[in-house]
Amino acid sequence: MLSGLNIPKTIPLTENEIEMAENTDDDVTSMRLRIEGFVQAVGYRNYAIEKARALDLDGWIRNRADGSVEALVSGSTKSVEAFVTACAQGPAGSKIKSIDLHKAERPEEKGFRRRPSL
Repeated sequence: MLSGLNIPKTIPLTENEIEMAENTDDDVTSMRLRIEGFVQAVGYRNYAIEKARALDLDGWIRNRADGSVEALVSGSTKSVEAFVTACAQGPAGSKIKSIDLHKAERPEEKGFRRRPSL
């Protein structure tokens, strides 16, 4: 299945992402993202999961049948902003065409996980 892919166990945050996460405040932001472009079969979900967990965010991510990736993310505003920035860059091999952002309700579960494709 994924045995042919060389996916690192951890994906380091950039200095900017670390700074954004460290400057957290008490407010919580929840966003639903729809990422379009060449974002499937390139390790995009694994990349996003590692970034979200490093930023201590809650939520989920999944592929959609139309070729896009959808995510729900919740946490400090600065961490959510850092996550969106990381999603806009994507992993090597991806090409982000657009990201639609919408306010959302907090996810029911803590932690960040992969959901089945829709």
